[in-house]
Amino acid sequence: MKLLKDILYGVSLSAVSGDTNVLVNHVHFDSRKVEMDDVFVAIRGLITDGHKYIQKAIELGAKAVVCEELPELLVDGVTYLKVSDCNSALAIIAANYYDNPSKNLKLVGITGTNGKTTVSTLLYNLFKKAGFKVGLISTIKVMVDDKEYSTSHTTPDVLTINNHLAKMNAEGIEFCFMEVSSHGIHQKRSEGLYFEGAIFTNLSHDHLDYHKTFAEYRDTKKKLFDNLPKTAFALSNIDDKNGLVMLQNTKAKKYTYALKSYADFRAQILEKQFDGQLLKIDDNELWSKLIGDFNAYNLLAIYATADILGLEKIETLKLISELENVDGRFQYYISKDKITAIVDYAHTPDALKNVLVTINALRTGNENVITVVGCGGDRDKSKRPVMGHIASEMSNQAIFTSDNPRTEPPSTIIEEMEAGVEPQNTRKVLSIENRKQAIKAACKLALANDIILVAGKGHETYQETNGERVDFDDFKEVKEALANLNK
Repeated sequence: MKLLKDILYGVSLSAVSGDTNVLVNHVHFDSRKVEMDDVFVAIRGLITDGHKYIQKAIELGAKAVVCEELPELLVDGVTYLKVSDCNSALAIIAANYYDNPSKNLKLVGITGTNGKTTVSTLLYNLFKKAGFKVGLISTIKVMVDDKEYSTSHTTPDVLTINNHLAKMNAEGIEFCFMEVSSHGIHQKRSEGLYFEGAIFTNLSHDHLDYHKTFAEYRDTKKKLFDNLPKTAFALSNIDDKNGLVMLQNTKAKKYTYALKSYADFRAQILEKQFDGQLLKIDDNELWSKLIGDFNAYNLLAIYATADILGLEKIETLKLISELENVDGRFQYYISKDKITAIVDYAHTPDALKNVLVTINALRTGNENVITVVGCGGDRDKSKRPVMGHIASEMSNQAIFTSDNPRTEPPSTIIEEMEAGVEPQNTRKVLSIENRKQAIKAACKLALANDIILVAGKGHETYQETNGERVDFDDFKEVKEALANLNK
């Protein structure tokens, strides 16, 4: 148990009713999880308002309630704590509850539209190879050294984050690499954490269903850098037009990286092949199994971070050359019929364009590019016609299909993608709602040496429709479809 006043340290309280010098068990923002002597924090969410469940939490045994509005009826024996922002309060409370675990390791946050998972995961892999005990908090999974935990959000809630960081403390972990999403920043999930540094990868069209404007989306990302202490580092991709914006107000030590601009860390692509690319970093050449300009940026960010954190440069370059692709990120398979299938998480216009630019640059003759792509339901609708335009413009054949429709009709999503197709490209587009059938159709259309891109879901092993998740793995599906072509 913890003293309530201790876990409230640093929280700005506008009103207190009751005793803060009491012992409490756990902290929850989901009233259904509350048990005897717990603390309930009433969060205003997108769907529901935690203030509606204060009475339920008290009935379940809550000893303290943190809220932005005090209930009309105050129950004896319950401590009520009024704050201006429950999200911020929860962030500080969560960190205090777990004894501020981020202070005891070097936590590096990675933000940007694309590349967060690749950069964070490969940094974890590189530092593991270098002999360190390392943690990872990513879209795909959470790693506490060698122990894996599943995750469902790019940036987990603050209680989960601090719980995992506390486990890392217990294991003696020195470095942790963490994806930080715009949602997570906006909802204060990264507050109360002590960052050793932050990395900006790039910024493009995404999440405008949530942030409403691109400027708001950009400025939300920027807060991660604005809040860094002067002891931290800020590393930014300045080939992106927003790269210098991220560094404008930070107190941290500033570093830049780029392929095209003058920067602290620079790289050059010397050669590209399907099985990798030759890069020049700091006047040293290295071969990487990761291909594409976007991966050159990712690898340069990794190199720069390792250098800033004190790793030896030549050793870092050697370790980078050994790194493998992250699951669902330009993951490829070549069938016995010499058809290449690529599965990639590309679910934004910029990511889809980057992957298709890479594929087209690697073509050596008359190979056709067949792209299978969909857009997620209940998410930013404005990117659907843009994705439809890119897929149809940059492929010989595009098949529009379901991604995770969630609560929307797949046919509606596909129609909105079709709206972006130019008249001259309509003949190149097929629409097949069933994703499995769409992948099969792409495999049947492919000839020897053709390239199939299955985009949008990447590492995901499920498909979500009307609240139900069913097993679905793009990589398994395309491999199976290609294997069954001649049966």
